Amino acid sequence: MYDPLQDVRHDTDPVQARDWVKVLSKYREPNEVRSSFELAVTLGPFVILWALAWYALSISAWLTLAISLCNAAFLLRLFAIQHDCGHHAFFRNRTISDWLGRALGVLTLTPYDVWRRAHAMHHSASGNLDRRGMGDIHTLTVAEYRGLNRYKRFIYRLYRHPIVLFGLGPGYQFFVKHRVPLGLTNKLKYWVSAMVTNAAILMALSVILYFGGVMPILLIFLPSTLLAATAGVWLFYVQHQFENTQWNDEKDWDLHDAALHGSSHYVMPSVLQWLSANIGIHHVHHLYSRIPFYRLPEVLRDHTSLAQSNRMTIRESLSNARLHLWDENSKRLLSFAQARQAK
Repeated sequence: MYDPLQDVRHDTDPVQARDWVKVLSKYREPNEVRSSFELAVTLGPFVILWALAWYALSISAWLTLAISLCNAAFLLRLFAIQHDCGHHAFFRNRTISDWLGRALGVLTLTPYDVWRRAHAMHHSASGNLDRRGMGDIHTLTVAEYRGLNRYKRFIYRLYRHPIVLFGLGPGYQFFVKHRVPLGLTNKLKYWVSAMVTNAAILMALSVILYFGGVMPILLIFLPSTLLAATAGVWLFYVQHQFENTQWNDEKDWDLHDAALHGSSHYVMPSVLQWLSANIGIHHVHHLYSRIPFYRLPEVLRDHTSLAQSNRMTIRESLSNARLHLWDENSKRLLSFAQARQAK
């Protein structure tokens, strides 16, 4: 039977974008066995590589560093599993999902309840120019940037510079910012989440320091965490920061339209797709966040229009690092140089 949703294209109107929700709802149920398997094949190698890196300290510091950098990939995948727990997409039982997410938050340095709330706000307002500021990459419009004084322009340009976004930023985000529930400080629940996570992290580091000294922290914990954080920030960036993304004022904004057209389909080699838990299929994830990550490829196989929508290769994504301002006239994300030439 002909399915009209197979013909969804980039110029789809909001009603059609919303219609995808009904189609995608059949993929929402997690498979308990599959979820347990995905956790085991991620957490198991993570623990084994940590042990191997620690053992390698007696052989070579460089070998330890190499192993810890490899382990960053599994730490990134653990964050992706924590991400699915936050959407209640990993186990049917929400209590199990939440406590698994909290436990993984100690490894990822991310207080689960704080992050879950901020991330929910990101999903509910992605692409909305009137609701920026929580859980997203700060993005100004061309008009807003032109209205800034010289000092504030410098600060914004500094913030958007790749050295800050992908160099200093990830370390600040995970080592500093996550220690306090910024933006949610008025509720005790989020303070408890942050402080209990901090206490668990401190306890774990104290045990490592007691048994292994400072070297496991310097050569295993710090490098693997920083590399995983950097990769995670980059993935989050390219999922919404690309030339033909979509931003609108509140009056013209639609949740499902923004999800479909304002999120990328980041096409990666199969190994990287596995290590990132299919997070590159981000337009589908934003359309229906309850779909387990391991079922996202199934969606693309069944719906070719979604497989072709907003495709972006790694090579193409590199140019996105120079795009910083949203032009409300041309409906494109521009570089600073392009913005100077725009009318």
